Amino acid sequence: MSDTEAPFRISISDNELESLKQKLALTRFPDELEDAGRDYGAPLADIQRLTNYWKDTYLSKWKEHEAKLNEDLPQFTRDIEVDGFGTLNIHYVHKKSTVVDAVPLLFVHGWPGSFLEARKILPLLVENSPEHPSFHVVAVSLPGYGFSEAPKKKGFGSTQYAEVGHKLMLALGYNEYVTQGGDWGALITRRIAQLYGPKHSKAWHTNMPLGEAPHPTRRPWLLLTYLLFKLSPKEKAGLERTQWFQEKGIGYFKEQSTQPQTLGYSLADSPVGLLGWIYEKLVNWTDEYPWTDDEVLTWISIYWFSRAGPAASVRIYYEVNNLTPEGFARNIETPIPVGHSYFPKELAILPRSWIKAANPTLVFESEHEGGGHFAAYERPEALVGDLRKMFGKGGPAFGVVPGKTGF
Repeated sequence: MSDTEAPFRISISDNELESLKQKLALTRFPDELEDAGRDYGAPLADIQRLTNYWKDTYLSKWKEHEAKLNEDLPQFTRDIEVDGFGTLNIHYVHKKSTVVDAVPLLFVHGWPGSFLEARKILPLLVENSPEHPSFHVVAVSLPGYGFSEAPKKKGFGSTQYAEVGHKLMLALGYNEYVTQGGDWGALITRRIAQLYGPKHSKAWHTNMPLGEAPHPTRRPWLLLTYLLFKLSPKEKAGLERTQWFQEKGIGYFKEQSTQPQTLGYSLADSPVGLLGWIYEKLVNWTDEYPWTDDEVLTWISIYWFSRAGPAASVRIYYEVNNLTPEGFARNIETPIPVGHSYFPKELAILPRSWIKAANPTLVFESEHEGGGHFAAYERPEALVGDLRKMFGKGGPAFGVVPGKTGF
């Protein structure tokens, strides 16, 4: 593992920008049924509007967006050696608090997110105040995402992603740290807890809490409780949201878990194909978040201009579901304290008893009236508020990193 850190600034060449503009100009749109709405996927009118804006206006402003990203997010790269996979050059955001004893925190994104998800929470987390803890924040670009190098060999699963995050923290001098993540970030931070806790990983927090459904042999008591007692209205609503996702929103998961290379051709070659594929999730997975066209296109552009190309980002689905033994809803227990934030438009919202049964080290819970899958971006104040409560004075994980209270 190299100890050499290199400062990084996003700098997309004029040739790349012109190439994208030409591809957008050659777009061939599909037709659409009358009154299709969102029932069949991303609406044609939305994608046409975004495509034209991308081509005619947004690209001419890209350098402004690029400069603001570089200003908001201090970025670096570093070589990380991954057991069995060689050395990967990893991109990450790193901002230290002015509080010397701030809590080291690793933030891990998922798909279709990126390091961009840390943009709003970063200034809040590093904030110095006698009222709440402060954090030194590291937001890693997972291998194959953003400006990180992608794996070249099969079998790069959650264990390897966890290894990258852990070794990055050690390389930065954070021998003991806490983590936060949603989506794949939830699985990866959970895996970090299992592999590197409690020696290095001291506590973790997720906005995508998972559990295991009642089962006659694995969880018979939970099944009996489920059969005897009624669910609350909120629990019923949560299961309805979960059922909607399983029936109406899981197609992408099936394709990315089985034939990611086939999908990759359209994601890598067609910017509008990439836009439609991700825009659908940005809208459906949030709680009526008021996306601006500039926000959407910045999000998509990070994928289009990514170091490995957007196809690399979807392979994690195949690897975790086919080549490695881990899964989202299996092997959930961890040896360190965990905190949960519940947002009503998350993709899987299970009854609290199911979640608690699978998370015996659960020490913190917080329920919110609004928000969805991209909590760090949709509800940054709420998410940071929960982290402050969990790790602050009087919180269940206060002082969990020795000598790093955040004050």
